[in-house]
Amino acid sequence: MTDMINTSPHFPYKALHVEHDGPVLRARLNPSAQDGTLTVAALDDLAALLHSLHDRPDIRVLILSAAGEDFCLGADRFEYQAALAEDPTGAAMRRIADKAYRVCDALENTHAVTIARLHGKVVGAGLALASFCDLRAGADSCRFRMPEIGLGLPPAWGGAMGRLIVEGGAARIRELMLTCETFDAVTAHRLGLLHKVAPLEELDAAVDAWVRPLVRRSPEALTLTKRMFAGYSRANRTADVALLDAHLLTAQLNQARPQRVVEHS
Repeated sequence: MTDMINTSPHFPYKALHVEHDGPVLRARLNPSAQDGTLTVAALDDLAALLHSLHDRPDIRVLILSAAGEDFCLGADRFEYQAALAEDPTGAAMRRIADKAYRVCDALENTHAVTIARLHGKVVGAGLALASFCDLRAGADSCRFRMPEIGLGLPPAWGGAMGRLIVEGGAARIRELMLTCETFDAVTAHRLGLLHKVAPLEELDAAVDAWVRPLVRRSPEALTLTKRMFAGYSRANRTADVALLDAHLLTAQLNQARPQRVVEHS
C-alpha cells in the first residue's frame, strides 16, 4: 500500500510530493506542475527528505521524478538575483548554491539506491541533479541541455561538473558544455548519462524492472557497493573544485545582473 510520508510535522513539503511504498520512496518534483524550475523550496524539500533517510534503513530505493511536461527546466535565476539584491555581499546567494551542493552530495551518498525517472526537457540544474542518482531512465522523447555558458555563467551548480565528467567522459561533456547543444536520449544513453531509454508510456515499467531486484538485495551489500563507487568517483576527481562553485556562481552573477531568466532560455 502506498502512503504519504513526512520528514517532520514541522516541515511540510512545498515543492515535493513523496509516497512511501514499502522499501521504496517515490519523490516527485513540482507537484503543482506550474513551474518546471528547480527552486530553493525544492532544494529545501529534497534536503529534508534525504536527511530523513538517515533514520530509515528500511528504505532501499528512492525514485526521483517530476510532474508536468518536463523533468526540470533548470534553476530560476530570478531567485539568484533576488538573493543578490537582498544581500549584495553575495552571502545569501552562496547559501543557495551551498544548498544545491549539499543536496547533490546527500543524493550521491545516501544508503538508498537512487533512480532518476526523466521525461521532457532536462536542463542545467535538472541534469546536474539527475547525474547524482545511481541509475537514470529516460523517455525516448527527452531532450537535454547544459546552457550555463550561453547565459554567461560557469557550470557551477551542485558540484556537478566532476560528476558529469566521470559519468559521461570529459571530451563529450566539454563539447556539450561549451556549445550548449541540445542532445537527445539516444546520445545521453551513449554517453552513459542514461542507463535506459524507453517510450514514455513504458518508462515506469522500465524503472520498476530495476526496483524489483533491488528490494531483494542485502541492504548492507547495497550500501557498501554504493560507498565503494562514491569513493572511486571522488578519487578520480583529481581537482575537486566543487567547494568553490558557490563563490564562482555568486561572483559571475554579481557581474552579469541579468533580468529574470531561467536556465533553459
